[in-house]
Amino acid sequence: MSTVIIAEYEVAGAAGEYLLNLSQRPVTGCSGCFRCWWNTPGRCVHKDLDDFYRAYVNADTAIFYTTVSQGFVSGNLKSLFDRLLPLFLPYSNFHTGESMHNKRYPRYPDIQILYSGEFSGEAERKCYESYLQRVFYQFHSPGCTVEAMA
Repeated sequence: MSTVIIAEYEVAGAAGEYLLNLSQRPVTGCSGCFRCWWNTPGRCVHKDLDDFYRAYVNADTAIFYTTVSQGFVSGNLKSLFDRLLPLFLPYSNFHTGESMHNKRYPRYPDIQILYSGEFSGEAERKCYESYLQRVFYQFHSPGCTVEAMA
């Protein structure tokens, strides 16, 4: 079983796991050039996440350790989500009654998201969790759990 760990702070990874530590590796924002679809299919022109892309699509599980930033995901994590675009095809389908990009690969990892941080209220927490579940639903992940760390 292979695991990808994406953390916004120091996490000790076990052998055989891929660790992307966002506190030490800022993610360049998506430029919206769409070259990941047309010029270099499946790869971003920035090339800074090539190792992550390989690990992510080959993983059974991707675990995100995140910190709530002003009631939402951090800018660096949002950039990572935007930069997952090359993992999908530029074509859309409406099989679920909503527009979704088609899969580029036959499978995507299950997602576990563990977060820490404060919210101004219950509605803000629900919005945060719902957003993360929708992101990975759109990214064709077979399962996504979002939980606060104790």
